[in-house]
Amino acid sequence: MSPLPGFTPFPPERARRYRELGYWRSESHGALLRASATTWPDRLAVIGGADRWTYAELDARVDATATGLVDNGVRARDRVVVALPNTAEFVEVVFALFRSGALPVFALPAHRETELTHFAALGEAVAVVVDGTDPAAVDRAVAVADRVPSVRRIVLTGATVGSSDPRVTGLADLRAAPPRRLPEPDADEVAFLQLSGGSTGIPKLIPRTHDDYLYSVRESARICGLGPDTVQLVVLPVAHNFPMSSPGILGALHAGGTVVLAPDPSPTTCFPLIEAERVTDVALVPPLALVWTAAAASGTRDLSSLRLVQVGGAKCTPELAARIPQTLGAPLQQVFGMAEGLVNYTRLDDPDDVVRLTQGRPISPDDEVRVVDDEDRDVPDGAEGHLLTRGPYTICGYYRADEHNARVFTPDGFYRTGDRVRRLADGNLVVEGRAKDQINRGGDKIAAEEIEDHLIAHPRVHDAAVVAVHDAFLGERSCAVVVLRGTEDPAPSAADLRAFVRGRGVADFKVPDRVEFVDALPATGVGKTHRSDLRAAVAGWFRAPAVDHAEVI
Repeated sequence: MSPLPGFTPFPPERARRYRELGYWRSESHGALLRASATTWPDRLAVIGGADRWTYAELDARVDATATGLVDNGVRARDRVVVALPNTAEFVEVVFALFRSGALPVFALPAHRETELTHFAALGEAVAVVVDGTDPAAVDRAVAVADRVPSVRRIVLTGATVGSSDPRVTGLADLRAAPPRRLPEPDADEVAFLQLSGGSTGIPKLIPRTHDDYLYSVRESARICGLGPDTVQLVVLPVAHNFPMSSPGILGALHAGGTVVLAPDPSPTTCFPLIEAERVTDVALVPPLALVWTAAAASGTRDLSSLRLVQVGGAKCTPELAARIPQTLGAPLQQVFGMAEGLVNYTRLDDPDDVVRLTQGRPISPDDEVRVVDDEDRDVPDGAEGHLLTRGPYTICGYYRADEHNARVFTPDGFYRTGDRVRRLADGNLVVEGRAKDQINRGGDKIAAEEIEDHLIAHPRVHDAAVVAVHDAFLGERSCAVVVLRGTEDPAPSAADLRAFVRGRGVADFKVPDRVEFVDALPATGVGKTHRSDLRAAVAGWFRAPAVDHAEVI
């Protein structure tokens, strides 16, 4: 079968090598679940709220839902936007899409109409799946269907739905027909589309194949020591790459473990789950790890079942890395990866200083890593540079993004990650920051350009630039530096502009944390905003006593 239009496949010689080495095993995601259900039918697979499903029960639900999707017009290669919270039904829906051959487009519950419309339009999605118990989510799905002609079905989880809109179907209704076995998709086909961090504009779509993604899942499960006794607590949004596959829910289900889905990440919610379900593994981002360590130090919950605490999504400081084992009572594993591919782990037998001071090394011997200067010349070990990579699970191009791909992939196929790192002599990487204009707000990535576009849409905004400012808790917060047009009163306040951005339908975490006003932005010789000068000036504002910012730039 020809590749999915808009997908850049692996070059034939590299694909052949990865198969010969056994990295790619011609296994689909649906087949992974089927194999686990055959091996461990009576083991608990998923716990989410009141739902507690064995592998056999999950497999049967997936067959029924996949049949219902096909009977409702969802076909192989169709794209379906999935924006669900951490519930057992997320696992059911996603595996049903895998089994039908359709492609989930993984959105987040935090995404709003603007973003969901973009994902649906770019992917030419035929359906949107949202939480039926959240009226606002349902309204967003209907609005997306009204705006994107390809969307002809809205699937609601959580309850049986009574609606006069013929596009609306309840998940329970999809299971009504007798299930039947459906043809498994080819493993070299695209399995789903994930979201990029969105360094320029609204996030790009990342196509991952069954072959490449499941290789990273299997290796992650092996490196992290997962097995049938693993109880994996998912506290981060489950559609993120980190809790999905590093090793995440897919690693746990591959290994015969149990996935426990937390409705929110707070210690108040999660510590009782750890105690009650005897959770062994959990993945956190650094801001959440700070909250958890503080709560554990003063709490009384039994966390003794924990065997591994992973931290990723943003750099973990050495101080926090040292504190986690002391307060949570389990070893730390640092994780550094990206939805585009490359994943790095500190290993379970690494010395303490490696775990505390580095972000680990790649999972595969065929992960090719280059650290280069601004002219793409390799730098020596220990020197800081731009991280480039290619390998058996790193994409060769974003979906339907030829112009962007020409910039972020080298002619010989290396992906420019946008990260600045140091590679040590032992192969471990130390992450130093981002080269792209992106704010990493506690693991949530904010594209400066996207928010600048929203700000400039305000009738009183002449120009705007969004930059990161250091934050002890989140790592980075966003600061919008704004030049107003006109002199008439009243001028919009910082609060007015934040409300304006929020009102344009973006996720709350993207709304600027600070808004500052200046007379002009610093410019390069050709008139572009001089971002390095701007970042330096903004950093100075927050170090110095109150000043008139208009005089700083």
